Amino acid sequence: MSPTASPTVDIHTHIYPPSYLSLLSSRTTPPQLLNLPRPSPSLPAPPPRLIILPSDTPASNPSTPPSHLGRPIGPEYSSVPHILSFMTTHRISISILSLANPWLDFLPASDSAAWARRINTELCTISAASSGRLYAFGVLPLTAPLPAILSEISFLTTDPRCKQYIKGIILGTTGLGAGLDDPALHPIFAALASPNSQLLIFIHPHYGLPASVFGPRAHDSGHVLPLSLGFPLETTIAFTRLWLSGTFDAFPGLRVLLAHAGGAVPALAGRGGGGRVRGPKRGMEEVLRENVFLDAVSYSATATKAAVEMVGKGRVLFGTDHPFFPPVGGRARGQEADGAEEGQRKEGSAGEIEQAVEEEEQEEWTSVRTNVEAVKGALGDDEEGIRGVLGGNAVRLFGLDVDALGEGGGEI
Repeated sequence: MSPTASPTVDIHTHIYPPSYLSLLSSRTTPPQLLNLPRPSPSLPAPPPRLIILPSDTPASNPSTPPSHLGRPIGPEYSSVPHILSFMTTHRISISILSLANPWLDFLPASDSAAWARRINTELCTISAASSGRLYAFGVLPLTAPLPAILSEISFLTTDPRCKQYIKGIILGTTGLGAGLDDPALHPIFAALASPNSQLLIFIHPHYGLPASVFGPRAHDSGHVLPLSLGFPLETTIAFTRLWLSGTFDAFPGLRVLLAHAGGAVPALAGRGGGGRVRGPKRGMEEVLRENVFLDAVSYSATATKAAVEMVGKGRVLFGTDHPFFPPVGGRARGQEADGAEEGQRKEGSAGEIEQAVEEEEQEEWTSVRTNVEAVKGALGDDEEGIRGVLGGNAVRLFGLDVDALGEGGGEI
């Protein structure tokens, strides 16, 4: 990397590694991969569909073609070359990969620990082979007994390769199943906040809000209500419960990163922290400024500015949410963005889909450009602040080795 270039670091980018896809392919209930038949003997089968919710299954949608259920999973979800191509196109120096939802929350206790070790080992292997361009957030076997969870934290922080490349863990909003305010999480939080580990927790939504809150016409607007709105509100509620539980008082060294600019947390921190009769010793705004980092996946200069004003410009980190939100016009593989009309979906053969994905990785994504512009719009003439959010903050926070980089990335 040029000594004069400022690194761009993407801390919110997902992957379904091959081992995880094999796990989903072996399942017959959600979450699962629904393999589709060939349209004809001379054509390859279309990409499998990821079915996460029971409401997306063929049984629940008898009048919907299987090719329109769930989400198509093309090579961009698991292929490291595709990820690196995307990074090069957008001049991203380093990406910190994380397993996309629903992680391992669905596994029985007897299987969870082995799968966590397999996936974490794979993430470390991928990172080690990337010439310094890839790091990762690990995953924990949250349905396993507590000793197995603590053992995995120890592995992530003591294995020589994982210790170098694992920069935290990704955690869903339900924790062990009862929410992030569950006292049963305290031994895990203690291990993560220990000076010997200091693994950051990347809190990410998956479960959304009850469908009833969105009304009977929710699907008329695609994914706007359940995902674009529901996911950030899920994070907002989960973090507020975590703060109210006094967790940050008990573990002052605990560090968390909230997805999607913290949802509504920056806007509602005053309401959440005001007028309390009992609760945590430290106010929400104090915790936000001392223990919390926010990503800049907001697609809005106003929202990004709110994040900066709440936690400080040194605690906001750039992200893309890749491989979600690709260019709408080129999705021959049938993926739709949040809120996209059903008619915008296009299907294609495996070869056409592979070619479309390659073309998309080589063209600028509107979603990425929008996030970059939001950062610049939020910080205005503060060039140092812009460089910090786009990469410098992540380099300092995670101790990333930018000197080891080649010429694949650079300044946006």
